[in-house]
Amino acid sequence: MARKVSNRRRVIMSVIAWALAFVIFFPILWTIILSFKTEGNAIKAPWDVLTSSWTFDSYHVVQERSNYFRHFMNSVVISFGSTLLALVIAIPSAWAMAFVPGKRTKDVLMWMLSTKMMPAVGVLVPIYLMFRDWGLLDTRTGLVIVLCLMNLPIVIWMLFTYFKEIPKDILEAARMDGATLGGEILYVLTPMAVPGIASTLLLNVILAWNEAFWTLNLTAAKAAPLTAFIAAYSSPEGLFYAKLSAASTLAIAPILILGWFSQKQLVRGLTFGAVK
Repeated sequence: MARKVSNRRRVIMSVIAWALAFVIFFPILWTIILSFKTEGNAIKAPWDVLTSSWTFDSYHVVQERSNYFRHFMNSVVISFGSTLLALVIAIPSAWAMAFVPGKRTKDVLMWMLSTKMMPAVGVLVPIYLMFRDWGLLDTRTGLVIVLCLMNLPIVIWMLFTYFKEIPKDILEAARMDGATLGGEILYVLTPMAVPGIASTLLLNVILAWNEAFWTLNLTAAKAAPLTAFIAAYSSPEGLFYAKLSAASTLAIAPILILGWFSQKQLVRGLTFGAVK
C-alpha cells in the first residue's frame, strides 16, 4: 500500500524543488539579463544591473559582426548528424551485447566507457594531423565523425540498458514468424525502444551542441558552430560581458526550446525500465 503524503510535506518538497531549480537555472537567467544591458551597465553591482535600462544594442552588434544563421546551421548539422550516425552504429552494437552477449561483453562495455575518462587533449595532436592529411579540417564532415566517436560509448551504453529491459521472448517470437536479423532489429526491437532511443538522441544532441574543445580546435570559419560563435567575443582586450551574453543567449536558445518541448519524452526515456 502506497504511503500517503500530507499536503504540508507536498508543499515543502515543491518549494525545495523550485528553489533548487532556480539555483541551477540562475546562471542562464543572469546571462539573458546581461544580454539586454550596455557594456557599462553589465559590469555594475547586481541590483544596479537589474534597475538599469534595457536595450537590444548587444544583439544588433552581434548580428552585424557575425553570421549567426551560418553558425546555427553548422551546429544543427553537426549535432544531429553526429547523433544519427552514432545511432546507426550503436543500435546493432547494443542489440548484440544485450541479446547475444559473449564472455567479454561486460569488459568491452567497461572499456568503451573508460575511453570517456581520457582527456581529449591527449589525442588532439594525432587527430588533428589525420584530419589535416585527409582534408577534414574545418569541415562539417570532420566534426560529425569526431563527435560521433566521442559520444558513441554513451550512446551504446544507454541503448544497451534500454534493450536489456525488453523481453527476449518477443524477439524469439519474431524469429519463429520468419523475421530476418535486420527485420528483427528494424521492425521489432527499434519500435519497442522508441522512448529510450529518443532520450538517447536528445541527450547526445545536447552534448554535441555544447561541445567546445573539438569544435574550436578543428574548425576555423567554414564549419564553425555556435560554440565558436560565442568564443569570438572573448578577446585579449578583455571580456565584453553584454555582447558575450547576447551571443551565449542566441547559442543556447535553440537547445533550451528543444529541451523544454521534449522534456516529457526525455524523462520517459530516462526512466524507461526503471519501474516494473
